[in-house]
Amino acid sequence: MQSKIPVNIVEVGPRDGLQNEKGVIPVDVKVELIEKLALAGCNNIEAGSFVSPKWVPQMAGTSEIISRTHRLPNVHYAVLVPNQKGLDGLLSVLNTYNTSSDSESVPPPSDEISIFTAATDAFTRANLNTSITESLAKLAPVARAALDKGLRVRGYVSVAIVCPYTGQVDYKKVREVSKELLEMGCYEISLGDTVGRGTPSQVAEMLEEVKKDVPVERLAGHFHDTFGTAVANVFTALEHGVRTIDSSVGGLGGCPYSPGATGNVATEDILYALQGSKYSVTGTEYGNGTIDLDKITEIGWWISGQLGRESISRAGRAWRAKKIRDTEMAKDGEMRAKL
Repeated sequence: MQSKIPVNIVEVGPRDGLQNEKGVIPVDVKVELIEKLALAGCNNIEAGSFVSPKWVPQMAGTSEIISRTHRLPNVHYAVLVPNQKGLDGLLSVLNTYNTSSDSESVPPPSDEISIFTAATDAFTRANLNTSITESLAKLAPVARAALDKGLRVRGYVSVAIVCPYTGQVDYKKVREVSKELLEMGCYEISLGDTVGRGTPSQVAEMLEEVKKDVPVERLAGHFHDTFGTAVANVFTALEHGVRTIDSSVGGLGGCPYSPGATGNVATEDILYALQGSKYSVTGTEYGNGTIDLDKITEIGWWISGQLGRESISRAGRAWRAKKIRDTEMAKDGEMRAKL
């Protein structure tokens, strides 16, 4: 029997999923979300962001969140850092941890940072108030400092297919930016369809261009589901050799700098779609070596309820409808048995 191809899921719900929410989300809720995801088998969770709360209010309190979270072994708790100030914020948390008794028995609050730029100047100016060239110049010393501290560094390239300000993106620019992030020391570069307008054919064309300079095993896919093509785009990326996919429980997400973009592809939808395929999602012992679909679906409904709405995951909605129907049928059967 041929062994299945392992696929890694980076769960971005606690950061990318929540950053665009309008209301204030309590720290306790964020901590509980991260802990639930780890107990479902997730082995790479983006836990927060050291960005200015003035610009992204929902990311306030990341220091407290990653310090309070009950952390499990063999799980990476990554944080997004936009600049040296953001890295300094993380290093302050780690310094406190390193001088505490927890450092002898508890995993660190984080062992990984994510850095980010984009494939168009228009988007980097809206998001970072810099050009692509300027953003890369600022990121290089941040990546170097993080690596020197023993942290893993992951890179993001936003608007890898379509930019909300300038339209169709030049894939050669995606390749050039990805190559620079790789040379900075990023172990992986996540290519984002930030607007969610990408189609499978566009994803294929973009990946083939980027692969000219970046080994495919160092690439990840990050797809928003604005036009309903995210799951199809995931399969396209996998067929072209990508082995890491970013997703968000409950389909949470959006981007404050990408008008109209809806949530990330739902983790539940990917887990369901990959069932019976040649791919196998990797996970920790808490998900029996994978990520538990039932647990993730429950988490999707729970966090959506905390936000005052229903889960937008298609698989999650179908799962809940079936669960309700099965419960009603069981009750009906019990009543008939009593007659």
